[in-house]
Amino acid sequence: MAGAVISLFLFLPTGLAAIIFASEVNAKNTSGDYAGAAESSRKARRMVIWSLALFAAFWVIVMMAAAFSGVETETVS
Repeated sequence: MAGAVISLFLFLPTGLAAIIFASEVNAKNTSGDYAGAAESSRKARRMVIWSLALFAAFWVIVMMAAAFSGVETETVS
């Protein structure tokens, strides 16, 4: 569940999906639906990984745009 909450801050849409799937795991597990709990767990993990990947891709694009925009950065002495 902690990974799902962290992914909420990285990329909101997949972070919300990860939290929803992670919250289903305990309910399904206590009701005896072990296959459903395992599937919800896999989906939550997949959403966390997507959140991390999309966050990283976003920052790579931002850094590339900043590097190629011709904006001079100021050095601190």
